[in-house]
Amino acid sequence: MNTPLVSAKGLTVRYGRKRAVDDVSFTIPKGRVVGLLGHNGAGKTSLMKALVGLAPCDGELSVLGLSPRRERVQMLESLCYIPDVAILPRWARVDQLITLMQGLHPRFSAARAEALLQRTSVSLSHKVKALSKGMVVQLHLALIAAIDAQVMVLDEPTLGLDVLSRKSFYEMLIDEWCDGERSVLISTHQVEEIESLLSDVLMLNEGKLVLSISLEEMDRRFVALSHDPTEADAMAAAHPLLRYRTQGGTAALFDGPPPADVQARGTRVRPSLVDLFVALTRAPEINRTQF
Repeated sequence: MNTPLVSAKGLTVRYGRKRAVDDVSFTIPKGRVVGLLGHNGAGKTSLMKALVGLAPCDGELSVLGLSPRRERVQMLESLCYIPDVAILPRWARVDQLITLMQGLHPRFSAARAEALLQRTSVSLSHKVKALSKGMVVQLHLALIAAIDAQVMVLDEPTLGLDVLSRKSFYEMLIDEWCDGERSVLISTHQVEEIESLLSDVLMLNEGKLVLSISLEEMDRRFVALSHDPTEADAMAAAHPLLRYRTQGGTAALFDGPPPADVQARGTRVRPSLVDLFVALTRAPEINRTQF
């Protein structure tokens, strides 16, 4: 039996009386690409800070078999992290940053970083201040991905980038770092763009974990039925999680298969991760008044 790279049980992060993360339990096995989804303030950054040892927490938390708070230095030898406020010194040249990383991290490979940068338009002689925001993010990923780690934690890594820069970032991540043994946890608001990259999803709502599932299981468990508008009342009577509009008309999303007579009134379609996110994190009264 493979030991998970990350294991949390009853994990709670408090700021005073507020529970930013509230009694959350999940595991991340090796070789997974996990999307961490939630609205602003849902607890995503607090969870990630707990994982990398930057936030105290209650409950049980193990990362690479270590305690992120008590054994943080040892853990960080095999974990890399790009926070949402990550910056690089504007005065530095790229080759200077590579030299700096060699001195800071025992598992950093300068040759690997240089090879990764060949996929980008960033040169070793560039200064950070001369790079576009997208190039800075690619440089940051190249530096982090050159660490021989097992877990990567990314908090909104492509925030503020244009679509081409985001695409380049994720292509480098998947092609050059994900190898079937390592795992990555990505927090992002660009759900549609990364859905095809993910193997699993963790969904937070007001600090609570409302979904922890692989995308394969998600496709089996949740049923979306596209239907004629005249069938709306029959669909509503079956208590779907969400009713929503599609390009072809309307659809209803169910947790598990609805009754056979309801299924016969529509055509099964694949629910998107966005639809599921809306269904599980919107207030019930909003769902009821869409139609």
